[in-house]
Amino acid sequence: MAEANSNKPPIKIIIDTSLANSVKPSQSSILTRFHAGYFRITLSLGSQALLWKILMTKPINNDDSRDAWLIFRKFSFTAFLLLWWLTLVTQFSLSILYLLKCFFHFNMVKAEFLHYIGVNFFYSPWISWLLLLQSSPLAVSNPIPYLVLCWGFSIPILMLDVKLYGQWFTTERRFLSTSVNPTSQLSVIGNLVVATAAAQGGHREGAVCMLSLGMVHYLVLFVTLYQRFPGNKSFPAVLRPAFFLFFAAPSIASFAWKSMSGAFDTPSKMLFFLSLFLFLSLACRPTLFNKSIRKYNVARWSYSFSLTFLALASSQYAKEVQDHGAFILMLVLSALSVMVLLGLILLTVLNTDCLLQENDPILKLVNNSGLKRCR
Repeated sequence: MAEANSNKPPIKIIIDTSLANSVKPSQSSILTRFHAGYFRITLSLGSQALLWKILMTKPINNDDSRDAWLIFRKFSFTAFLLLWWLTLVTQFSLSILYLLKCFFHFNMVKAEFLHYIGVNFFYSPWISWLLLLQSSPLAVSNPIPYLVLCWGFSIPILMLDVKLYGQWFTTERRFLSTSVNPTSQLSVIGNLVVATAAAQGGHREGAVCMLSLGMVHYLVLFVTLYQRFPGNKSFPAVLRPAFFLFFAAPSIASFAWKSMSGAFDTPSKMLFFLSLFLFLSLACRPTLFNKSIRKYNVARWSYSFSLTFLALASSQYAKEVQDHGAFILMLVLSALSVMVLLGLILLTVLNTDCLLQENDPILKLVNNSGLKRCR
């Protein structure tokens, strides 16, 4: 009997780890699938609210154009308020969500910050707050609260500038020729929006400082991106809507110069014509964006705020030259920006299941490189 028991094979204990592996809080949590790129939504809403506010200002002095401008003054002020409050609520919700991610998943935030594409989206929340401040429907008689909020939102942008631009000068792994990509222009847009907000608040010296910082780096970025050095890192096709940032930067630069000088003079016109040319160059190449429109992604919101910045510049240009052709151009660009925004809102509502997915291109890039550097 003992001999028979000795011939029996030993009992093997097999532990099935499939269930344990399938339950990963880091993959199932909403916080882990949320990144700073989602602030492109409030960038679009905030810039659109600013456009509506400018279009509803008093008509220009030219009697021939007065009737045409009254079209915009008939826009419902209630609709503008709804858009502004929608932007505020969305911005506040996204900010709370990202603050929770910083608290519970700091390593993932750090990995996103260290990534050569992900770091550029850290400018987006502060740009959105500044756009909300500029488009505020509340009339502020005392400029001190405005300036306090303005510089409160601007200091993080300046800190990001020191980090990002400084490493281009000093760090081999982050040389501009190897890490530059279209989203790098968000840093330029951040500086230019700060300059616009500071100029509107009466702080001219700060506006000049930020405008000079933004324009110098835009020139460097534009030349580097234009030459396309062979050492550049790959840029995912799904993020190609960021190519619209090429004309968004000079558009907001022309608007910033107008805010500083008080008139849409020659420098502003030159920047506006440059942005218009770059927009037409991209619009004539729709096949470039084929891969980015096959499946819904939050990257599509780059279309909206870039077009809105161009419409903002065109509105200032039309007010300055007081020409029917300029007015028609402004009308076309403004209508296009509104239609793109409404289309993106509709697509986002219809594709809510595509939001906060684990296969998000930004998350893939961060997980493949950024997390390894943090471990």
